[in-house]
Amino acid sequence: MDIWDYIIVGAGSAGSVLAERLSADGRARVLVLEAGGTDRRPEIRVPIGYGLTFHGNAVNWRMQSEPDPGLDGRQMYWPRGKVVGGSSSINAMVYARGLPGDYDDWETAGNPGWGAAEVAQVYARVEHRVHADGRSTGDGPLWVSDRSREYHPLGRHYLQAIREAGLPEGDTVAGEGAGPYQLTTRKGWRHSAADAFLRPALHRRNLKLVTGAEVLGLTFDGLRASGVRYRRGGQTLTATCRGEVILSAGAVKSPQLLQLSGIGPGDLLQRMGIPVLIDAPGVGGALQDHLAVTYTFRCEEPTLNQVLGRRIGQVMAAIRYALFRDGPFSLSVNQMGGLVRSRPGLPQADMQLYFNPLSYSTVHRNRRPLLKPDPWPGFILSFNPCRPTSRGRIDIISPDPSAQPGITPNSLSTQGDVADMIAGGRLIERLLDTPALRKLATAAHGFTPQGQTDEAILADARARAGTVYHPTCTCRMAPREAGGVVGPTLKVHSAEGLRVVDASIFPNITSANTNAPTIMAAMRAADLILAGA
Repeated sequence: MDIWDYIIVGAGSAGSVLAERLSADGRARVLVLEAGGTDRRPEIRVPIGYGLTFHGNAVNWRMQSEPDPGLDGRQMYWPRGKVVGGSSSINAMVYARGLPGDYDDWETAGNPGWGAAEVAQVYARVEHRVHADGRSTGDGPLWVSDRSREYHPLGRHYLQAIREAGLPEGDTVAGEGAGPYQLTTRKGWRHSAADAFLRPALHRRNLKLVTGAEVLGLTFDGLRASGVRYRRGGQTLTATCRGEVILSAGAVKSPQLLQLSGIGPGDLLQRMGIPVLIDAPGVGGALQDHLAVTYTFRCEEPTLNQVLGRRIGQVMAAIRYALFRDGPFSLSVNQMGGLVRSRPGLPQADMQLYFNPLSYSTVHRNRRPLLKPDPWPGFILSFNPCRPTSRGRIDIISPDPSAQPGITPNSLSTQGDVADMIAGGRLIERLLDTPALRKLATAAHGFTPQGQTDEAILADARARAGTVYHPTCTCRMAPREAGGVVGPTLKVHSAEGLRVVDASIFPNITSANTNAPTIMAAMRAADLILAGA
């Protein structure tokens, strides 16, 4: 029987980092179990392909939330990566650390060593920044590319509107300000966490990746994690560990696996007929996510609709990509945005903006939802509040490991979040009232906040707002008495030989996209593990 020093559940954004770092000395035997399959697929490797993976059964868990009272009882679609690289293989590739204050808040929540100064040093070891002029800085494994010179020229109107509205421009990677988003691409290809960390390490004899391995639960010797049970090819197998089991299955699957293994709210586990190993009410709790409202506009100036929405445009873009690895196929459509303050006097940015030189609708082809560019020139302007205070839950609804857990976002359940949603609509109205966007936008396609009451803006948000796919905090890093699941070394409270390392450990959601903080957290976790913390 193989016995491993580390078993990592999930080869996603966090698991890929851990696999590389923990196997680097050549001595520790590391097993990585991934429920999905290979990421060597054109729709993953070619950046624009995320429009296909968004609903792709082969690479996506395709989850659904429970009906959400704060959103008029609607259910939301939650894509999550089920593939090597996890959600870093299917996301829109925007790389943003968030605000320094996010991490000072993490430290204040009872987590020494996770403040802004400390995590900035970790980020510096993660990143290889490629600037718009071709210069490179940093020698980290993950390429973060400034592709702004290749972005659609429509973005100049957004930047002019930012200036006219009195909002600051800035580096969208590391702080406040609006501008071009930077992407995790390398020489025209997507550069996922698997590309940056896992794949270069797979030649090591002490590292093994097993795909198609759906973990069913953990095994224990008393309170010590001793291994995992997993299903592969119709067989149920057990992997045994003499060191540590590390859950890196994401903000949905990690709490699900803990609960299935007897670590979670005792009353819930008893109702499911699962023996209670550790009564931990915080497992699955404290869920936070970013909630966005999107507004669509027609314009006279050509947009990406005229490229990606027409066969000839697609063919020309594909030829350009094949020859030069550039053009629309090498980019995200999330091209502009940033963190800004919705009104003067706020201590820090409270809104994230998005400007896409594309508009689209959802169509169904062979019962499969697809995103189709509109047949007329259009663009999207949207926002999400950075720091929601609503907290939801993720809990198992069955002892069957193959059953999706119940996802209860509890959106807009605090007065602060309601006020922020209205403030975001007013910020968009302010941008639309600038000369730059008054000239660009010829008509709204659907609801616009211009001239609307606060009540109308909120009603529209409840009717249309959707997740930005940033679930976090479900195995929160905090003292147990404060509802935490893991401590500052990411060890599960009251258990031995068990850690959680992924976006579920965030004490609170960061201000911007969550992929960069997840990779940083895994790098920091590896430091702690290797130091024996």
